[in-house]
Amino acid sequence: MALTADVKDELTTVDAGKTTVRAAELATILRFSGGLHVISNRIAVESEVDTAQLARRVRKDLAELYGVRSDVTVISASGMRRTSNYLVRVLDGGETLARQTGLLDARRRPIRGLPNKLTTGGQEILAAVWRGAFLARGTLTDPGRSAALEVTCPGNEAAMALVGAAGRLQIPAKAREVRGVHRVVVRDGEAIGAMLRLMGATASVTAWEELRQRREVRATANRLVNFDDANLRRSAQAAVAACARVDRAMEILGDTIPDHLRYAGDLRLAHREASLDELGHFADPPMTKDAVAGRIRRLLAMADKRALDLGIPGTDAGLPSDLDRD
Repeated sequence: MALTADVKDELTTVDAGKTTVRAAELATILRFSGGLHVISNRIAVESEVDTAQLARRVRKDLAELYGVRSDVTVISASGMRRTSNYLVRVLDGGETLARQTGLLDARRRPIRGLPNKLTTGGQEILAAVWRGAFLARGTLTDPGRSAALEVTCPGNEAAMALVGAAGRLQIPAKAREVRGVHRVVVRDGEAIGAMLRLMGATASVTAWEELRQRREVRATANRLVNFDDANLRRSAQAAVAACARVDRAMEILGDTIPDHLRYAGDLRLAHREASLDELGHFADPPMTKDAVAGRIRRLLAMADKRALDLGIPGTDAGLPSDLDRD
């Protein structure tokens, strides 16, 4: 996930500026990367993030915005976990912090989605919400057929809140559940680029767009090559079939073939790989491809009628058994 790491590294350095914007980002990180826990009858706020830089950013914002002290613990890589994670925990003043960040409502009930003040905020707030969600649980896949900007959510309510925030930013996003895990996904290439810009990953989006354009050009070239190959294959098969049928027609009709039809048949057999247009140029005097095609068509029809009258195989009998007749 090199792309994901690059984006997160850049987003970690974004200067959110306004206190309200920093608070929106922090609240979303806390909501998507951790939760509330009761330790020694006290509410603790925890956030598990995947880089030391993000852990430092979270601790810095906790101290500067809310004046709370936090502890950090390194969770070493083991088993399914390939890299170390960092657990930021606030125990002293955890309940007050949870209320201030919107993780708890006035009745001490956990918020299941996102605080209303975040999802109804202005563009800077909404962009900060998405930046926080991506920093906490986001991934970005390589541009291509399955390109996606995806955020794993703590529940359906949080996923729907994130979809709503994207909608207010004019970015199409969809929520989906796979094996009990809720995710929000942005798939359209233009929409992914727009979201990255809004979040503040300007350098990463430039690299992503360049990679996307290169892959689109390569895919287009491959499609054209495949298309040309298919056309050549069909043309070759058509020429083989035409030659086989003409050969059989001349065998059936023998000396009864009209001279102008025999001439067209001889042209076909003499230039087996040529197109109808090329056969017309080989004729003396030259003919249009429609004239050549018409003569060959009448030759085959005359032969098939004679074969039917005689009760013998028609011109199709000369076709190779492995030829695609579709």
